[in-house]
Amino acid sequence: MALSDDQLDRYARHIILREIGGAGQQKLLRSKVLIVGAGGLGSPLALYLAAAGVGTLGIIDDDAVDLSNLQRQIAHGTADIGSAKVKSAAKAVAAINPDIDVIQYHERLTVDNIEEIIADYDLVADGTDNFEIRFLLNDACYFSQKTLVSGAILQFDGQITTFKPYQKGANPCYRCLFPAPPPPDVAQTCGEAGVLGALAGVVGTLQAVEVVKELLIIGEGLSGQLLLYDALAAEFRKIKIPRDPNCPLCGDSPTITDLSRHPHMK
Repeated sequence: MALSDDQLDRYARHIILREIGGAGQQKLLRSKVLIVGAGGLGSPLALYLAAAGVGTLGIIDDDAVDLSNLQRQIAHGTADIGSAKVKSAAKAVAAINPDIDVIQYHERLTVDNIEEIIADYDLVADGTDNFEIRFLLNDACYFSQKTLVSGAILQFDGQITTFKPYQKGANPCYRCLFPAPPPPDVAQTCGEAGVLGALAGVVGTLQAVEVVKELLIIGEGLSGQLLLYDALAAEFRKIKIPRDPNCPLCGDSPTITDLSRHPHMK
């Protein structure tokens, strides 16, 4: 697939990078990424992946734009209030880059649809704030052998990592880091605890960087490492995440062999 003159101009700053070049840009244009959630993290993810020329973006979210979203969810504007987030995000992507094919899923990701949806994508990016969905994504991506780039934010703190436990070696899964969801009375969402709006941009953009690196197989990825950002201290640090040999999903003697333990949500 030869790049057009417009594409050579649009992606010129990528093409002159030795690690990307014309071949890498063509690979990005052929790539397909599923973004789960079109909110605080999904917004910068979608916009920067579109700008980077990732050719197909799937965006799944069952929510509509609310005025309270606009403090951090930059893919949406005041005129989009009341519209489906996937529709608003697709409009924002199209305004940035007409090269991109956006597939909209105005629905909730569930055990009943997840395998069919993720099957068509090269990589999945998680931008949710829901532990139930995070565990479901982790398990489904493991069984489907899909790389999962995960981000999370709350108040002034953010974290990013990459999960690809289907690959051999020291590649843990989400369950190696968090064996079980926290109790409902402990787990807080951004709506309950608050979040600095610009923090979503920092973490979502870092996720976009990791997605591009994984698609192009360049640089050092975050599998086996958790990148933490403390906005108040202006501090980044990385901690190692070991693979847990006793993990019920990716360990030596797994007890989770399918998605049957996840509740069906029709």
